[in-house]
Amino acid sequence: MTAFVFPGQGAQAVGMGVACAEASAAARTAFAVASEASGLDLLELCRHGPAERLAETEITQPAILAASAAVMAMLREAGLAPDAVAGLSLGEYTALVAAGAMDLGTAAALVRRRGRYMQEAVPLGAGAMAAILGLERQRVEQICGETPGVVTPANYNCPGQTVISGEAAAVERAAAACRSAGARRATVLPVSAPFHCPLMAPAAERLAQDLTRARIARAELPVVCNVDASVVTEPDAIRNALLKQVDRSVRWEDGVRTLLGMGCDTFVEVGPGSALTAFLKRIEPEARGISCATPQDVTSLAAA
Repeated sequence: MTAFVFPGQGAQAVGMGVACAEASAAARTAFAVASEASGLDLLELCRHGPAERLAETEITQPAILAASAAVMAMLREAGLAPDAVAGLSLGEYTALVAAGAMDLGTAAALVRRRGRYMQEAVPLGAGAMAAILGLERQRVEQICGETPGVVTPANYNCPGQTVISGEAAAVERAAAACRSAGARRATVLPVSAPFHCPLMAPAAERLAQDLTRARIARAELPVVCNVDASVVTEPDAIRNALLKQVDRSVRWEDGVRTLLGMGCDTFVEVGPGSALTAFLKRIEPEARGISCATPQDVTSLAAA
């Protein structure tokens, strides 16, 4: 069985999805639909950036969605389809598009607003995130719980890699405690907001209204959600998962294990970057991971 997995914020790069748009009318249409719905010229932003503009959360989220959808359009043209899907953070919206639960325009409009709400939830500099490498997740959880202030695990990416998020001072204290506890690295990340932690509650409240109004259908494929690594297919369950995802941890490692338990042994990372493929190697070395971001990647995958 094959799972298509979709990247989240951090995977962005100038040029992403452009070659697909140049090679495929369907990929160009994906960019056009997402651009119209988001009010941004996403192909132009992906083509020329600049990188600083592309890194703005309100821009990053619809841009990655569009670039991933462009690759997905080419995969469909090649007759390739998944048995199940999942996406990291904003990538969950792309997964829902792939599963037929949400149209691309709806997803693009939602993620632009989602990005704006998340950026505005916490004043710039008041929050932070840090990557903790080489320390068991249970120990990271313990340290966060013992640290004064708001700091919690935000992303359980793979064994030995957990990202923490919260108030800047609390994140710095927790990162230092993780280093003292034996972490190989504990590095504050260059992000604009503390995602997936309780400080994002105001963003979740604002997004709730948009999700209530959004057209969401029953998924045609199993979608493994971030918040608890369960399979969701019904509209109400999808809305609930997307809402909780904003201010709660992304349980990516657990979600991959859910897909493995369903029988998925091939994971195609659809869109920019290769982080999800790297995580897979740490989670289950025997599984096959493939990064697919260019027309050449699509051709190679179709040939295989």
